[in-house]
Amino acid sequence: MNTTRRKFINSIGMLAASTAFPISTFAFSKTSKLKVALIGTGIRGTTFWGKRLVDEYGEILEFVGLSDINSSRLKYAKNYIGADCPLFADFEEMVNMTKPDLIIVTTKDSTHHQYIIKGLEMGCDVLTEKPLTTDETKCQAIIDAEKKSNKKLIVGFNYRWSPYATKIKELLANKTIGDLVSVDFHWYLNTYHGASYFRRWHGEIESSGSLWVHKSTHHFDLLNWWINSEPNQVFAYGDLEYYGKNGPQRGTNCRSCDHKTTCEFYWDITKDESSKKLYADHEHEDGYIRDNCLFRENIDIYDKMSAQVKYADNTVLNYSLTTYSPFEGWRVAFNGTKGRIEASQDIPYHSITSVDEAEKHVLEMAQNNKEELNHESIIVHKLWEKHEVINVPMEKSGHGGGDKRLHDKIFVNPETTDPYGRTAGIRDGAMSILIGIGARRSIESGKAINIGDLTDLIPKKVRS
Repeated sequence: MNTTRRKFINSIGMLAASTAFPISTFAFSKTSKLKVALIGTGIRGTTFWGKRLVDEYGEILEFVGLSDINSSRLKYAKNYIGADCPLFADFEEMVNMTKPDLIIVTTKDSTHHQYIIKGLEMGCDVLTEKPLTTDETKCQAIIDAEKKSNKKLIVGFNYRWSPYATKIKELLANKTIGDLVSVDFHWYLNTYHGASYFRRWHGEIESSGSLWVHKSTHHFDLLNWWINSEPNQVFAYGDLEYYGKNGPQRGTNCRSCDHKTTCEFYWDITKDESSKKLYADHEHEDGYIRDNCLFRENIDIYDKMSAQVKYADNTVLNYSLTTYSPFEGWRVAFNGTKGRIEASQDIPYHSITSVDEAEKHVLEMAQNNKEELNHESIIVHKLWEKHEVINVPMEKSGHGGGDKRLHDKIFVNPETTDPYGRTAGIRDGAMSILIGIGARRSIESGKAINIGDLTDLIPKKVRS
């Protein structure tokens, strides 16, 4: 598990000598096997933080307990994950009885804070799925709890760990285009993936904090990491113009809908084996309907979002999120004092792909570790010079290869130094959601929101 100095030096030999990143570690206090307890057995908990850990890291960790409010789904999850451990309806009882080294939180976003805080108070390291939480009050409570504890809090940001995102980080850190001035970042959700958020509990601000928090936390974390500064102020626009009450027709859910033959968004959950077994078969117990109508009137999140963010180092970010695009992908452009970097992924006009848009999200979430025989390009254009095309080998599954690299760092090589500073703790988790929370407050008030006014965290000019 320990890495020698020689191996470490060899591992970062490709970096320029001038490159410098903050250093942090995931290392836990543990016994011979890391004892893990999981709270929340939805799709992310059972797959990425469940079955994959058992399949890939079973020799170095073990699940000692699983917990969920839905006992029916909990029993299914145990078999699916392949965990030989007791099941608990009560979180505190699970922690008291099993004494885990690490608690993994994958519950509904609005409840993350409950289990994070209680886990830290009970003397455990905690790993939470993104987002950290959904509003500034809960965020401050987590900050306070973490300060009082001597335990680690990890936020599971995986996009940082993809080779493509890492290459962008390297180019920026090496001052390839000089000092950063501004960034344009646009994310496109297709009509399959985007619509899925409006079918679920994510469609209500009370549960998800809106897509400003649930989805954009991914993007804002990437940007904070790339820019290497912290957000200082945000001004945003947003509205609900397509989904929810704006729909031409609505029903209770897809299965019982009278508009199956005319609705372009019709989705038969009974034909989706994984969703049926994980959700539909257990909805009788907690009432959670996975195939809700995405035109139901109680949807209150935004489907149109745009923000301008000013960072503590004076970098300006222009950001947008599209929730019903004909394709799934993203574009980013960095403007510096010596040039410009352009990058994008999954833009259909840039490359030939055989993957249907409806399959993209499924493939991205898959944990099959299969490499794609293709690449994505990064364009570096320096002032008064011809542009350079940098081709980065790509992996499609597991969030562009980020998933498995994050897991390896956490569970296999926690002590090794990460030269790219990809490990994410409480401050990273907070700064990513505070942009989204600030964006919500800006839309509500019509005013720019100072990030430093939301919690006691003061934005830093340079991330640490």
